[in-house]
Parts: sequence; structure tokens; C-alpha cells
Amino acid sequence: MNILKRDSLIEGGFAGLKEHQVVKGPALFGPRANRDGSSPGIGRFVYLADARFMPNGETHMHDHQEIDIISVIVDGRLSHAGSLGHGQELRRDEVQVQRAGGEGLSHNEINPDNEWNRMIQLWALPDRAGLPAEYKVIKPKSGKLTRIYGGSEDSDTPFPASTIFDIAVLSPTQSIEVNSPFQAYLTRGKGIMNGTLIEDGDLITGDKLQFTANEDVQMIVVRG
Repeated sequence: MNILKRDSLIEGGFAGLKEHQVVKGPALFGPRANRDGSSPGIGRFVYLADARFMPNGETHMHDHQEIDIISVIVDGRLSHAGSLGHGQELRRDEVQVQRAGGEGLSHNEINPDNEWNRMIQLWALPDRAGLPAEYKVIKPKSGKLTRIYGGSEDSDTPFPASTIFDIAVLSPTQSIEVNSPFQAYLTRGKGIMNGTLIEDGDLITGDKLQFTANEDVQMIVVRG
């Protein structure tokens, strides 16, 4: 099991936010992408930014094509504007999935409050080009893994794909288990994974996962 700590990376940012780029897949960012110590990801998982929006900060409107964008609200609120789901408001623990597809999309993510907030943004390369643009908001169930992206075409999944993203929202003593190669990013709280203490901002890569929360936890689990 390998642990990459977010705070070992340089914090950058743009527009109205500060961020650590924890995952940068060479398939998208090139062969030198991980010289800064970031992870290359697994499967078609190519980007993870741990972002803090300044009070009333925003990304400003910008475009994407042929990328799937997953946004997880850690703390605070987010106001979404763009060509899909315009006017949607997201709150703590809610997940927004945007598929740009072949037609593309434009979006702006905005902190509507006078306080800092926090969002995790993840990108996955679609399995095939030319898919229609789609948008969905998912409210995770507590105490278990909730599928937010990926899975087979015949499964009950909002966005079928070969790379799977789940989210866990756990209370103290609650546990999850994954029995296949994974990357997990702890975004709130701490707990014990495979006998090791894991804290907010840790990206863990391993072959199987047994995790028990020590306090209130939010964690993203990716399987390739």
C-alpha cells in the first residue's frame, strides 16, 4: 500500500481558487506529468484536484470536450452555471457528474458564500468518443459505498464506464471493504486502512482495502 500526502505537493490555483493537483494522468498531461510528485492515477482516471474556493470565488466559464468531470462537495456550497444543469446548487457531500462527450460543454463553478469552501474535482477519459453530453447530481447514502460513476452497461449506474468511482460517507466505527486494485482519497476525517492510520488529504494506492472510520469521514474510491 502506497500513501501520497496532498501537502507534500505544491499548492497552485487559478481564478478564484487554490488547489493541489494530486493525480495527473500521463495520457492527458504527457509523460512528464508526475515530475511534481503527483500520482498518474489508475485506469482512465486522469485528474484529481483538491480545490479551495475563495469567498465568492469562481472558475469562470470555460469549455470541455471528451472528458467526464466529477465534482464532490467536501464543505460549503457550490453554484453551478453552464450549458448543462444551469442553476443547480450543490451542498456538502453531494456529487455532480458532467459528461462533455463529443458535443462538449461549458461551465462555471461558483462559491456563493463569504467563506472558503472545498471541492474535489476528478476527471476520467471516456471509454469511447462521441457520447452525448449528460449531467447528473447524486446524493450519496451514508454508511456504505455509493456508485457515482462507472460500471457495466447493464448495471444500475448513472454513467457506465470501465473505471469506477464510488464515494463513502461514514460515521465513526463504520467500515467499507474493496477486494480489487484501487486508489482512495480521504477528503474528510481519519481512520484505519489495512492497519495504517489514514488522514484527510491522503491518496492511497493498493490491491485491496479494509477501512474503518475513527471519525466522520468522506472518501472517494476509484477502481480501474
